[in-house]
Amino acid sequence: MPRRYRTALGTASAAIVAIAAGAVVPGVPAVAATPAATSADPTRVIVEYRDADAAARAVTRAGGTVGTPLPVVDGFVAELPNNQIAALKAAPGVRGVTVDGKVGLEAASWRADGDANSMFSVVRTTGALDVWKKTDAFGRPIGGQGVGVALIDSGVAPVAGLNDTTRIINGPDLSFESQAANLRYADTFGHGTHMAGLIAGRDAGTNLSTVSDPGNFTGMAPTATLINVKVAAADGATDVSQVIAAIDWVVTHRNDAALNIKVLNLSFGTDSDQDEKLDPLSHAVESAWKKGITVVVSGGNDGTTRGTLSMPAANPYVIAVGAADSKGTDTRNDDVVADFSSRGNATRPVDLTAPGRSIVGLRDPGSYVDVNYPTGLVPGDATGRYFRGSGSSQAAAITSGAAALLLQQRPSLTPDQVKKLLTSTADAMPKADALGKGAGELNIKKAIEAPTPAAAYTQTWAASTGTGTLEASRGTAHVADPASGVMLTGEKDIMGKAWNGTTWAKAATAGTAWTCGTWNGAAWTGTTLNQTSLGGKQWAAVNWSGTNWDGRTWSGRTWSGATWDGRTWSGRTWSGTTWSGRTWSGSYWSSSSWD
Repeated sequence: MPRRYRTALGTASAAIVAIAAGAVVPGVPAVAATPAATSADPTRVIVEYRDADAAARAVTRAGGTVGTPLPVVDGFVAELPNNQIAALKAAPGVRGVTVDGKVGLEAASWRADGDANSMFSVVRTTGALDVWKKTDAFGRPIGGQGVGVALIDSGVAPVAGLNDTTRIINGPDLSFESQAANLRYADTFGHGTHMAGLIAGRDAGTNLSTVSDPGNFTGMAPTATLINVKVAAADGATDVSQVIAAIDWVVTHRNDAALNIKVLNLSFGTDSDQDEKLDPLSHAVESAWKKGITVVVSGGNDGTTRGTLSMPAANPYVIAVGAADSKGTDTRNDDVVADFSSRGNATRPVDLTAPGRSIVGLRDPGSYVDVNYPTGLVPGDATGRYFRGSGSSQAAAITSGAAALLLQQRPSLTPDQVKKLLTSTADAMPKADALGKGAGELNIKKAIEAPTPAAAYTQTWAASTGTGTLEASRGTAHVADPASGVMLTGEKDIMGKAWNGTTWAKAATAGTAWTCGTWNGAAWTGTTLNQTSLGGKQWAAVNWSGTNWDGRTWSGRTWSGATWDGRTWSGRTWSGTTWSGRTWSGSYWSSSSWD
């Protein structure tokens, strides 16, 4: 059964009391109110936040402590001196502070069927559960079988639900960690694993035609092939040149027999203000689209504070996805656009929304987000498997899985037809603001049952050229040398190679930017997909040699000896120098928070 609470005091709102984690023995009457506190006495409060990290820091500065997370209301329990409550209410990142009442806990364990934001609920409300019971032209259940989904992210951890070596393939590792055998392909950050689970997670022994057990974890396309293309290190650090190289690699290898890449998920975006027709990252995704790959991109998490979508969601060809907020219910009539979800503008809004608030995905134990964002842990989860996150990242991943279902059913669909099917069948969101919801909320059952758009249906936006600057494409997101703090800027990639936009754009358009393992004049990876001793497949690696970058040599650094202690690599902190002082929870990985 789901958690239910009863209040003994009327101080907290009903919505907050419904999920507050008071620790009282089941069946014991709730405790009466305590005498009025003095100004210095600790007081238990509910903190609702706009920014979880900023709010938590404000509590600490006030001499308080952060307690149990309350994900449904974007909040947490805290204790702090009574005379600091007013100051906390005015602190950056805090939406509201309410003195808490005691609550009685009637059922202690979390269950997926009692959480509107679990994947058990998401696959039901999006219609995926019904789609799995249908079959394709070969009589196979429609779960994404035979469709390759490339995930350009921070890697994929082989946790339960993602440890199927027949479906999870390690593509090239283009991250800074690729030079360490013990870190290669691994997800030391945690973001990629969360996305992977939403797209194609599947517990062993799950029968798609009879799925009914809320104890099983199942992503949107649980029989699809997932290709892990790692670009980000343990703090999420990646340069835009790495992301572009990854997109180009996917295009070059899209038709490889073992891959058959039909969908590309990019839960990433920069705050580039460069025209999308010039921006190299925009041109890269458009080139992939025109080569037959359905590219799904997160719209961004700037809410109403920025009048454009993140780059490359600003490109009008690709599917830009915003985050829907279920309001904690299974019905869609009350769904709204999540407050953090980017609205874009009238010229380029998101195309549609998908669930993106407090989504329960797979946990990556020991990763950066797991260690540093404990509010993402799911209270009452006896298995310890799950982690909760919010953002247009999650919405994009769920949509990528839906696209894979369509492409199993109708393999000949073009990306334009996939986009048309998903947007034309989206559910109306009567309570959502018009700009942020796009065509409405994803309904894959309706899309599967809709007729195929005419073969001649194509988008006719002006073509991009990609001849803009690499530096402008970065926006404010820069990687930095961990020893000196010197940032990578200007027209060169992480290998120190000069960037010629005109030359690159021509190759990207043709799908020939990679020559064997070489991109932009340097060897980045190997040339073959190898069978591992554990039965899985992974792309061969190469050593990065002699790469001079602003006078610093990456190849001279010993990454293989690095140990992860929650914050530092071999004693060097990345978080203070990378991403221009921003951490993963900014707009770049388009994940608003692990809440």
